[in-house]
Amino acid sequence: MLQKNPSKPKAFLFDMDGVLYDSMKHHADTWVEAFRKYNIDFPAKEAYLNEGSTGDATIKKAIREIEGREATQVEIEGIYTEKTRLMNYVPKAEMIPGMQALIRQIRSMDIKIIVVTGSKQPVLLDRLGHDFGVERQNTVSGYDVKHGKPNPEPYRIALQKANCKPSEAVVIENAPLGIESAVNAGIYTIAINTGPLEKATLKKAGADKVFDTTEQLQKFVHNLITTDR
Repeated sequence: MLQKNPSKPKAFLFDMDGVLYDSMKHHADTWVEAFRKYNIDFPAKEAYLNEGSTGDATIKKAIREIEGREATQVEIEGIYTEKTRLMNYVPKAEMIPGMQALIRQIRSMDIKIIVVTGSKQPVLLDRLGHDFGVERQNTVSGYDVKHGKPNPEPYRIALQKANCKPSEAVVIENAPLGIESAVNAGIYTIAINTGPLEKATLKKAGADKVFDTTEQLQKFVHNLITTDR
């Protein structure tokens, strides 16, 4: 169901991987390698389809679907530990072009910025303050939730941090599970298609708007935050 377009948003809630950083290819590669260490053939595309979910949930779902059984605790801990180790050796993820400028513009209008991610990867979480001016208290990560995306909990926590209602916020996402999480929380949701998934996949997840370029996103957000102000 489409959410009402907020005319005067008080907060923008950003996903991290694939929205702020061009990091999803690294996540996909390290997931594949981490699962391979446990002799499990994890398809790279599943990393994009499961983006936003917690690491534990991704591992449990993959083993259930690929192996037809439940994951052991040894596998859950071992696979995620290996993924985290591998992430320390991948090339530094570049920022998505235009996102620094977009966040600066939003912040200049005294609108709150919260980053909402299922990740627990220090290699990116530790960069948010320097790159985007988003400190730890203004993030919701895999450390902060019991239920990851598509459960609405991550975005509900973000609303609490922003001290605003669902109708007063806007979400910017790039992945189906993240979109579902935001929509389930009752928030107007914009998708920026930075990965290999079909645009229709993001629309089907419930995005109110889907853009193919950051330029399109910037123009829409500019109109949204400057109208009637």
